[in-house]
Amino acid sequence: MSSRKIWQASFRYVILVIIGLIVSMPFIWMVSLAFKDPTEAFAWPPTLFPQNPTLDNFTNVLSQTILPTAFLNSTIVSLVSVVTNLGLATLAGYAFARLRFPFRDVLFFVLISTTMIPAAVSLIPLFLMTKGFPLAGGNDLFGHGGIGLLDSLPGLILPHVVGALNIFLSRQFFLELPDELAEAARIDGAREFSIFWRVYLPLAQPLIATIAIFSFTGAWEDFLWPLVVTSSTDKYTIQLALNSFQSGGNIQWGYMMAAAVLATLPLFLVFLFFQKYFVAGLASGSVKG
Repeated sequence: MSSRKIWQASFRYVILVIIGLIVSMPFIWMVSLAFKDPTEAFAWPPTLFPQNPTLDNFTNVLSQTILPTAFLNSTIVSLVSVVTNLGLATLAGYAFARLRFPFRDVLFFVLISTTMIPAAVSLIPLFLMTKGFPLAGGNDLFGHGGIGLLDSLPGLILPHVVGALNIFLSRQFFLELPDELAEAARIDGAREFSIFWRVYLPLAQPLIATIAIFSFTGAWEDFLWPLVVTSSTDKYTIQLALNSFQSGGNIQWGYMMAAAVLATLPLFLVFLFFQKYFVAGLASGSVKG
């Protein structure tokens, strides 16, 4: 390699490192504030790393706030969202990719069209559907008389049961797999669900990782829907709990940063667990969006 190419490569790496530091600086500052006491947090000149690290912010935010309850609520909503999306999205994607039935392409077009509708537009219809859910929250069979699924965990889960994007990704993935696998299974007498479960699904690890990451992060980071459907603090999600630290005139920045660090950990762990399959799927081109 010539010296010119070495200098060019070195320059590119330096630029990438600088950009990486700039992008990661808010996260570094968040973690730093979480381990500082209030006096050091507002000291001037500011210090990037805490001089006397303390866990007081974490212990206080876990013992004196609604964060543990909100953390549990978000965990339940997110995990149920992952399970339902993995089940329903992969089945629907397989059906759209491999089965022949009337109006298949039309239904798929209508389904994908819903991804172009802004979330704010569908908020009121979804709210009315949740409030009028039959035989829930004091409602009768026709959805009247009560609050339905409002202010409940099922109501928080409802919009995240299955996503059109996940169905699209599943369809594209199963279209890429060879037809010969299904034909060989049918010769052996396998039924359609058995072909899906035993032949195609074991090959879908990149797809499963992608859907799991998208589903978990989508449910975990959702703020608007929980804000609309919850009224009691015991049904708050992690995003509403973080928002509650900003209400009022006295903002506890140490509490807020400690809570933000705890709220970020599950997302980091989910991506860390699935990253091998996720990156492998992107690299091979088997998951396309």
